[in-house]
Amino acid sequence: MLERARYRMNVVLAFAHDLVAAALAWCLAYWLRFNFEIPEPFEESLLRSLEWAVPVQMAVFLLSGLYRGMWRFASLTDLKHIALAVGLSAALVATVLYMAQPELLVPRSVLILDPALLVLAMSGSRLGYRYLREHRLRDVLAGTRKPVLVLGAGEAAEKLIAELARSQEWRIVGLLDDDPVKQGRDIHGIRVLGPLAELPRHARREGAEHAIIAMPGVAHAIRRRAADLCAAAGLRVMTVPSFDDLVGGKVTISQIRNIELDDLLGRDPVRLDSAGLSGWLEGNTVLVTGAGGSIGAELSRQVARFRPKLLVLLELNEYALYTIEQEFASRMPEVAIECVIGDVRSAARVAEVLGRFRPKVVFHAAAYKHVPLMERDNAWEAVQNNVLGTLTIARAAQASGVEKFVLVSTDKAVNPANVMGATKRLAEMACGALQRGSATSFVTVRFGNVIGSTGSVIPKFREQIAAGGPITVTHPEVTRYFMSIPEAAQLVLQAGWMGRGGEIYVLEMGTPIRIVDLAREMIRLSGFSETDVRIEFVGLRPGEKLYEEPISDKEQTLPTPHPMLRVARSSDAPGPECLAELERWLASQPAPGPEDVRRALAARVAEYRPAPA
Repeated sequence: MLERARYRMNVVLAFAHDLVAAALAWCLAYWLRFNFEIPEPFEESLLRSLEWAVPVQMAVFLLSGLYRGMWRFASLTDLKHIALAVGLSAALVATVLYMAQPELLVPRSVLILDPALLVLAMSGSRLGYRYLREHRLRDVLAGTRKPVLVLGAGEAAEKLIAELARSQEWRIVGLLDDDPVKQGRDIHGIRVLGPLAELPRHARREGAEHAIIAMPGVAHAIRRRAADLCAAAGLRVMTVPSFDDLVGGKVTISQIRNIELDDLLGRDPVRLDSAGLSGWLEGNTVLVTGAGGSIGAELSRQVARFRPKLLVLLELNEYALYTIEQEFASRMPEVAIECVIGDVRSAARVAEVLGRFRPKVVFHAAAYKHVPLMERDNAWEAVQNNVLGTLTIARAAQASGVEKFVLVSTDKAVNPANVMGATKRLAEMACGALQRGSATSFVTVRFGNVIGSTGSVIPKFREQIAAGGPITVTHPEVTRYFMSIPEAAQLVLQAGWMGRGGEIYVLEMGTPIRIVDLAREMIRLSGFSETDVRIEFVGLRPGEKLYEEPISDKEQTLPTPHPMLRVARSSDAPGPECLAELERWLASQPAPGPEDVRRALAARVAEYRPAPA
C-alpha cells in the first residue's frame, strides 16, 4: 500500500515538473524569438496561446504513457519516448492554434523553438536526477567497495564497467591492456593505465588486492599469462564467464567468479565445420548412449545446437537421465528429446529402442572408465559393458539402418596397461571388424583426460583442498593429456562427420601435464601455499601408467583437413571368425575371475601388458 502511494506521488511530481517545464519552454520560445523584448501585441498572444498549448502537450504526455518510466533509470529509450511525445504534441498544438484561434499572432519560429526547448528541459531533468542519485550512492559506497583492476580493455571490459557501476562490492580503479592504442584512454570514465606487465605497480598505487581478467575471447596462453602476473603481484584473480557462455546467453558479463584451473588448462576454441555438421544432423534423429555422463551429456548439448528432429538420450542411471532431462527442459525446451532408460548390453532393449526411433547417427559414449575400479573385482563387468555393450548396440545399429556409428574411445586404449584400456581397445577392434561390408559407417574417436569429468583428478583435488589437504598424487613423474569437456565433445562431432568408416580419429591433445604441477597450480589458485595444503605421493594405483600415448607403435597417423584431428591406421581388426569367438567368450558362464579376464584380454589385444597382480 505504501509503495503504491509512493508511486502515485512520484507520478504527480513528474507531471507537475513537466507542466512547469512546458509553460516555461513556451514563454522562453517567445522571448528568444524577440530577443527578450516581446512587443506589446505579442504579449497577449503569448498568454492566450499558453492556455491552449500547455494543456494539449500535457494531454499527449499522459496518453503516451510517459509517466510509467522511473527517473532513476532514465535511459536512451526514455529520451526517445520524450522526443516522440513532444514532437506529436508540437504538431497538435500547431493544428489546434491555427484551427481554434486563427486570429492569434503565433510566430512560426515559436512552434519550432518550443519543442526543442521542452525536450532539453524534460530530458535534462531526468538524466540529471539519475546522475545525482548514482553518484551520491557511489560516494556513499566508495569507502566500503573493494578496489579492483580489470585486465583487458575491450568489449567485455566495457560491459563489465557498465554493469558494475552500481555494484555494492566492487569499485573498478583502472584498466590494463597491452594494446598501445588503448593505453591512456578512458572507457566510461575509467582510465587504461598501461600494459599488463605494469600490474604490480598500479595495484600498489591503487590499493587493489583483486584483479578481474576480462578477455573471454583471447587465446588461453594470454589468459594464463594474465593469471600468472596476478599471482606474482599477490592479487586474488577472478574472471568473467567464458565466451561460449556469454554468446549462448547463459550468463551475463557481471557474473564474475574466481579463476579456476579449467580456465588455464583449456585451449583455444575448436573451429567446427558448422555447415557440414548442420547438413549431417539438422532434421535427423540422433541417439546418444551414456547421455547422463560427462561426455554423453555434453555431446547431447552440442548435437542440440544443430537442431536435430529428435534427440534420443539412452542412459542406465535413472538420476543421471533425470538430471539431463531437466536441463534440456529449462535451457533448451525447443529441442525435441526422448529419455530412454536402458542397458547397452541388453540386446532386446537396444534393438527395440533403435527399431522404434530409427536414428541416423549413434554416438556411443556409455562405458566404464575408472581404471582402478575396473582392474580387479569388476574386470568382467568392464568387459561386459565396454566390449559386449559396444558390440550389442553396434549390431543393432546395423540392423536398424543407422548411417553412422561413432564410438567414443580413450588414449588408455593405446598400449594398454589396465583392464579398462584393454576393453576399450577391444571395442575399437570390434567396430573395425564390423565395418567390413557394412552399410553402417563405424568411426572411432580417441582422446585423453577431460577436465572436470566425473571421477577425474581435478574434482578430487578440489575436494581435498577444501578439506585442508593433503592432495594425494600417485607419482612425481606421472603425466596426462587434458582437454575441456566441450572441446572433446565438439571434436567427437567433427570427427564423426568427417569419418567415412573404419577410421580411428586421434584428437590433438597438446602437451602432457605433470599431475604434481597441476596440484600445485590448484593450490595456488585457491589462495594457499604448499605449507597450507601439502602434497602427498601415494604410489601408482593398480593398472596406472606413468604416461599415456595417443597412438601405439603399430599405428601410423595421417593428417586430416581439421588441424586438431589425425587418423590412426591399424590393421589388427579381428576377422569374422575371431569376432564370433569373441562373442562366445563374452557369453561365458559362469563369469571368469579377474586373472582369467586379464589373460583372455592379453590373448586378444596383442599390445596389452597387464601389470602383475
